[in-house]
Amino acid sequence: MQNPRRPKLFGKQRLVVLIAGLASMLGVSTLVTVPAEATVYSSCTSSRCSAARSANTTWEAKGYPGTRGWNSWPDGQCNFAGGEYYNNDGQLPDGDYFQEYDVYPRACGAARDAYRIVVDLDTGAVWFSPNHYTDFYWL
Repeated sequence: MQNPRRPKLFGKQRLVVLIAGLASMLGVSTLVTVPAEATVYSSCTSSRCSAARSANTTWEAKGYPGTRGWNSWPDGQCNFAGGEYYNNDGQLPDGDYFQEYDVYPRACGAARDAYRIVVDLDTGAVWFSPNHYTDFYWL
């Protein structure tokens, strides 16, 4: 008898399955939901788009750092470069190379929020996600 082929799981899906499995092993009842696919918009008009554009200008001036970590920012603050964005859910152009960056600076080492820009290093296109990849707004 052949083993059935399991579907390949990516990023958030793996995490959800891992958490559900651990909870089950511990006898904890959980409700696990997988987030819906992201929505991609052709423009950005929300009130936070201006901050995303400003952050992109600073990241661009820094040459879009390719490694994860804290970077010095104007006014003595820091901002976090998140490294490669894998586009596992396929909302952005397939086959391109993406990097993610935080929008709002803070003290070095402080907790990160959900606001990100994702830069397509192949085309130069930039998207703003105000909710950690649930929605993408083209800048």
